[in-house]
Amino acid sequence: MTVIEKITEINDVLKEIFNFTQENEVVRNDFMEYLATIGAKNISLNQMEKIFLPYIFERKLSGKTILQMFEEVSDKKHKDIVESLSNAQASIFEIKKILKNGFELYNLINEKTYAVSSLTKMTSFRGVYSGQFIVARIFELGGEYYVVEITNVLSHSQRAEAYRYAVMKLVQNPRMLYKDSPDKEKEIKATVTEMYNKFIKAFDKDIILTTNKHADEIIGAFNEGEEVDLSDKGSNIETYKFFHVKELDNNYSNFLEKSMGGFASHNEIYDVAVIFDKDKGLYAIPFYETFCKIFEDKNAVENAKQCIEYFLINDSIPNTILERVAGKYTNFMDIVNEFLDTKYSFEELMQKYKSDYLENTIYSSATVLFCSNAFSQIFDFISEPKPEPVQITQKVGRNEPCPCGSGKKFKNCCGK
Repeated sequence: MTVIEKITEINDVLKEIFNFTQENEVVRNDFMEYLATIGAKNISLNQMEKIFLPYIFERKLSGKTILQMFEEVSDKKHKDIVESLSNAQASIFEIKKILKNGFELYNLINEKTYAVSSLTKMTSFRGVYSGQFIVARIFELGGEYYVVEITNVLSHSQRAEAYRYAVMKLVQNPRMLYKDSPDKEKEIKATVTEMYNKFIKAFDKDIILTTNKHADEIIGAFNEGEEVDLSDKGSNIETYKFFHVKELDNNYSNFLEKSMGGFASHNEIYDVAVIFDKDKGLYAIPFYETFCKIFEDKNAVENAKQCIEYFLINDSIPNTILERVAGKYTNFMDIVNEFLDTKYSFEELMQKYKSDYLENTIYSSATVLFCSNAFSQIFDFISEPKPEPVQITQKVGRNEPCPCGSGKKFKNCCGK
């Protein structure tokens, strides 16, 4: 089959999937609600077809993705294409080359380079050049890679923003660093083993109970190989209370600032457990001791139900943390079911809330960031000295060279 024939077949399957979103009553109603949620009412069919791509990849109904629902009712003729689409990776890429029928892309997150074919004519990408960054989704089929959508384009001058976005995606989904890179996963495994041995040697245990005022110091000293006196860094929590800590909210706009501020940036004191899982890496778990206290005395913790929900819903808290607590307290499921008004077994609880951890190998964000070039890059950007603004005292013509020495015309530089 030629490349053109493959691309035609893929596009035909995408059309079938789009038709499915319009013909299946449950999916159609949800898609219409999705459009309303993002403010896309009364749009053209062409616009709708573009919006449906992120919808089919990111939306779930009753625990199933739209692609899984489509596969259940399709004739299986194009099962390989649907499965390939299901495994697509959304990332941010630097354009290394513009190819005849696609791009050579460097994935900022997993540090791999891909030659990808476009599913549309290259004339659709006028204004896209080498050196720019694109937020895109690519997938592999039969040993070849294809770009299925491009949602954003950043200029070369926005390099720092591109790496900031890459790290934010990595924090949200650590698997992105190694999912398509066996060599990187091998590196992470070796790093976890090495760091675990160092942690046990340094502290003679795999968990340290402290507070947000000391957690950063302990983690920082461990990373630097320095000795830490823990005698004055215990949790010493008098009143157990769960509350929202806005500094722990990870989002693109403030990630770097909050990372630099650390746990200590929040004024109120709360407990933090620094835990090293020998298989998954280093975790800093807020309110761990508060969570444990619920199973010692459920009435001694303010906002106990919200605390339980936080530990279940928070994707950065793995199943192994809950297994640790459940193994310590025999009444774990009794208390959880009482607060949630459910009758789950522990296995059912994990399947509902931590299925990703059960089905995939997910290393801790802290360990993955330690192995990430993108994470190193953004701190290089922070440490770079910023040039002093040039004071323009004389009158400069719009088309004359800019006095700052950039080599650009004044209108395209300091005269903007």
